[in-house]
Amino acid sequence: MLISELPTPAVLIDRTRLQTNLDAMAERAETQGVALRPHTKTHKSVALAGLQRTAGATGLTVAKVGEAEVFAARGFTDIRLAYVTLGAEKWARLVRLEDAGARISFCVDTPEGARAVSDWYAAHDRRARVLLEIDAGYHRCGVQWDDPDLPEVARAMADLPGLDLIGILTHAGDAYYGPQPDADGVVRETREQALRRASNAERDRMLETAVRLSKAGLAVAPTEAGFAVPSREDARKQSGDTVRPAFEISIGSTPSLRYFENAVTGGFRVTEIRPGNYVFHDATQVGLGVASYRQCALTVQATVISKHRNRDGGERLFLDAGKKVFTSDSAYGHEGYGVILYNHQTMEPLPHHRITGLSEEHGWVGVRGGATLDVGDTVRIIPNHACVVVNTQREVYVVDGDEVVDTWTVDAQSRTV
Repeated sequence: MLISELPTPAVLIDRTRLQTNLDAMAERAETQGVALRPHTKTHKSVALAGLQRTAGATGLTVAKVGEAEVFAARGFTDIRLAYVTLGAEKWARLVRLEDAGARISFCVDTPEGARAVSDWYAAHDRRARVLLEIDAGYHRCGVQWDDPDLPEVARAMADLPGLDLIGILTHAGDAYYGPQPDADGVVRETREQALRRASNAERDRMLETAVRLSKAGLAVAPTEAGFAVPSREDARKQSGDTVRPAFEISIGSTPSLRYFENAVTGGFRVTEIRPGNYVFHDATQVGLGVASYRQCALTVQATVISKHRNRDGGERLFLDAGKKVFTSDSAYGHEGYGVILYNHQTMEPLPHHRITGLSEEHGWVGVRGGATLDVGDTVRIIPNHACVVVNTQREVYVVDGDEVVDTWTVDAQSRTV
């Protein structure tokens, strides 16, 4: 089938760009001596997770129990919920996955939550594998990395009968903020400097946290053997547990990993990275300086369904893809709600055309002067946030050149519980 035969809107994944992105991150993980546990929230696809495993991933990351159930049912046996997971109904579902052979771990970040987890697991003669979520600068969930009481919080959790505290975990969401102003309120750092700053802060704060926990007797610095990460060939052969360090230090966002370099502090190293968006990239990653347009593997094909001239001489177009396909998220370094392409082979943006608004089923495009597009034309758009786009779809199309070569189900679509 040709792409031109697809009904629109359609979400397209370029096979070559995707594989290049997979290989690049696997190579970075291997070079830095860390396990690669990609976050599947970006694609929610069993087929794509299989490609990640083939490329060297040694486990998967999810956010919700429903996502874990989808991937466990399809043979993925090492699954981490990078999410504070609370509620007896959810814990019971996770235990069922473990009874079926999966290795499950999830996050805690408050004494109250940890006690609730422990009480339930202990009552069922079980122990939950948990990681203490650390706030390394994003200020979402997690114990503040420099909180004086952090060792005491961790000790209280480690002493609970229903928990195994196996490590610490963070998400450097602040890497998405881009270059920041200095003390004088002037932005002087480059995009690369901003990414390096965020990456180094994430790494250093987590290693410092591990050292503090070690001094409190709560974390053992891994031996050199404990740092061992399976080779990519070994990872391809394994579907279960892999070589693991004594104490896990799990980090990662696609932007903060762009310039990630591992380090040793007090005998500890980062042991695991959890990027998600890297498989596709999007306008946000381009704006931050993480990727180029040519590295963006996911686009949306849409049709111009209406065209009108404005009184100021400009024109406005309307696409058949609105909020139910795109996201209303902004993208650093961009205006509007996606980048319309002039040429999808070279991934060059179309000048003077900007998606200025979204309603439920319409993309509103403003054009300075005359538009180069007419009613009935199709266009490709790089979305601002690829992860949200995929979750709107039941299936996506894998393409090579002008041909559709596969159709993938979005298996964990809308699994938010």
